[in-house]
Formats: sequence, C-alpha cells, structure tokens
Amino acid sequence: MTIKDIARESGYAVSTVSRALNDHPDVSREAKEKIKAIVAAHKFVPNSNARQLKVQQNRSIIIVVKGAFNMFFAAILERMQSLISCSGYSAEVHYLDEDADEVLVGEQLQRERKPLGFIFLGGNTCSFEARFSAIAVPSVLATTLADHLNFGNLSSVGIDDTAAGRRAARFLLSRGHRRIAVIGGNRAVSSISDQRYQGFLQGFADEGLSHDEALYQKANYNLGSGYRAMNKLLAREAGFTAVFCMSDIMAVGAMRALTDAGLRVPQDISVLGFDGIELGQYAVPRLATVSQPQQEIADQSVALLLGQIEKAAPPQTRVVSTGLLEGESVASVTSDI
Repeated sequence: MTIKDIARESGYAVSTVSRALNDHPDVSREAKEKIKAIVAAHKFVPNSNARQLKVQQNRSIIIVVKGAFNMFFAAILERMQSLISCSGYSAEVHYLDEDADEVLVGEQLQRERKPLGFIFLGGNTCSFEARFSAIAVPSVLATTLADHLNFGNLSSVGIDDTAAGRRAARFLLSRGHRRIAVIGGNRAVSSISDQRYQGFLQGFADEGLSHDEALYQKANYNLGSGYRAMNKLLAREAGFTAVFCMSDIMAVGAMRALTDAGLRVPQDISVLGFDGIELGQYAVPRLATVSQPQQEIADQSVALLLGQIEKAAPPQTRVVSTGLLEGESVASVTSDI
C-alpha cells in the first residue's frame, strides 16, 4: 500500500494524507482519525527516507535573509517559519552578508535544493532587476517593494521607504532640529538606504530647507557599526542637534557612543531610530522610532507565496503602513546651534 492508495480509500487528497501522517495542525481531527484507521488496518509503515526526500525536494520553501545580525528580521523570520510549517511545508533559512548578491545565491540554491519557492528577506532591487530572470520558482521580496520590476513570479511586501524617510525628517524638523546627522547604509548597494535618504531630503525640501549631505555617515545595520558611525560624526564637531538612524540597532549603538562621549540623550543630542523592534522600547531612554508592522509583513509575504505555489496566483505588491513611536529619545529645540 502507498499514500496514493490511502488517499483513494479515504477520499482525501494525497497532500492531506501526507500532512495527516506528519500530524500537521491544519488537518481536521476527523480526517486524521479516518486516515490513521486505514493505516492501522493495512499495517502501513511510511517510508521515512522517501518522506524526508520528498520534503526536501518538493515541499521546501527557502528564506534568504540578507543581514545575519539584523534584529528587525528576527521576529519576521520566526513568524514566517511558523506559518510555512503550519501550511505543510518546510522552511529552510540561508543567511547572507549585507553586501552579498541574494539573487546569485538564489540561483545556486534553486539548482541544488529545487525549492517550491523563495522568500527574500531584505534585498537590493538592482540585483533583482539584473538577474532575477534566472529564478524560475514563485518568489516574494519581503521588506522591499519590487512592483516596478514586472517579473511574472515575483511579489513584494514592504513599506514605502521614501515616504518613511520623509516622515522621519518632518518629525525631527517639527521639533525644531535643523542640523540633523544621518546614519544609514551604503546607498550605492542598498536601495532601501538610498530611498530612505531621498525621502529624508524631500522632508527638508517640504520646509524650504536643504540637508547637509556631509552629515550622512555610512554604516552597517548592527550595533557596533552604529557606535563607530556616531563616533565619526562626533569627531567632525559638526554641531548637529539630532541624528536619524536607519535602524533601531544602529540607533542603540549610536546612543551608547553618545553616552560614552559624556553627552545626554535627548538633552544634548536627540536620536530617532527606524523599525520599531522590541529592544528599542527597553533602551534608556526609550527609543523614538519609525515603526514597521513586522507580523503583517510576514503574514502577507507567506500568503502571497503560497497563493503563487498552490493557485498559480499572479504576483502582487502589498504596501504596508509605518507608525511613529515618539519614545523619549527626541527633544524639542527652540533654535539651531
């Protein structure tokens, strides 16, 4: 007897039988009991080697994570893995450095692993534009919008990073700050960093102001890099009253550097982060930040990918909204320094 025989006798689909045998929670108790009764009656023993091979070759979804130490991705990734597993698939995670080409890695994984689909968590749209045509399976670019790329197998979920950068600038400007430093990624290779900064410049333009681009300090999205970037800005003695960090992790590192330099946050320098991760709400002072809806990004990304895999649904772009947590790390100023 095979799984197909059990499916025929039970009246359930082969995929339902497979999930029932693996005790997945998305199969009803009635279905499980009926299938298990048939299995017991025929003394059927599943071939564990064959089942494992099938999972690896035909039921796997690969999540490519760009940035091994990006804490913002952690909650999103955990939610994605749970949703994928509950849907009867296996999630395989591959971490990359921030400067790696995720599409080239995807090509290699497609050849070696033969997954049903990809979720690219973080990514540079330039890499997709140049090479994504080599990826043949359904895919979702999460936290980065890719609607302008027009690939028939690529959906995307994310915020409008340009609008979010503009929101950050307008918030700090509304508090009286004019000399504002920025700590962000390498804009030459990070489309997200570039979009956030372009939006930041638009926020200044809205008020008839211009931003001093010499106050932009490049960093990686981790604590140590945020710390070092802040020290470089302080060494310039540029007279800024606030700093906008393009991630909460960089912001926490920057606040540590300010404290080590004998400066107070926000009395001497205000700090605004980005992402809304839990850590920022336990920092001292509590971090002000532009927040992203992590659970919604995960839910929408998995739903879009499964729609493509199971129903051949067309690709879609889902834009999710940002929020603003005012926290305690931004103070108002009455005049420029």
